[in-house]
Amino acid sequence: MPSRDYHEAIWEALPEDLQPERFALRLRFLLEHVRPGERVLDLGSGEGKFSAELLRGGAQVLAADVAEEPLRRARERVAGLETQLVEAEGGWPLPDASFDTVWAGEVIEHVADTAAWLSEVRRVLRPGGVLLLSTPAHGRRQMLRLALSRRAFAERMDPLGEHLRFYSRETLSRLLQEFRFERVRVSRADGLLLASAVRSRF
Repeated sequence: MPSRDYHEAIWEALPEDLQPERFALRLRFLLEHVRPGERVLDLGSGEGKFSAELLRGGAQVLAADVAEEPLRRARERVAGLETQLVEAEGGWPLPDASFDTVWAGEVIEHVADTAAWLSEVRRVLRPGGVLLLSTPAHGRRQMLRLALSRRAFAERMDPLGEHLRFYSRETLSRLLQEFRFERVRVSRADGLLLASAVRSRF
């Protein structure tokens, strides 16, 4: 099944108006880092819940996703929301250095080609722009639980699951630094990693 069809099928099977997991926590983190007037790419925007809050806070927002169905739902719910369909693999139809902030909430763990994805993030961020992301945390306790419990391992490492990558605070920090992001900060809260990183100027 082609990638676009796969993502469309997932979204068409989901009920509408879903509340994102740990929405309040992630929204608080996001709004702490975005100022009114900034141009924000909401990457993996889904139905546009974060985009709506960013617009309410005075940001200029482009909601982008790899499937048309969530973007259709977002446009229906958020008046005037600008949307863009992007490829799961390959380049995005977005200009270089066109965003102050890229927000990717619960996205990076689904990405097959992480290097290409981060390269595109860097390309569309202006120098000094900020990448903000959240992803499930896999620290020592989580890894120990997976090692000791077959059930927990089977649930987390489901071969048919959507998560392709698993991050700890250390591995996520190292990855962002390797892609020339500076001032990398990764914190852990309620089972999530919350990361901010600044695009280097060169």
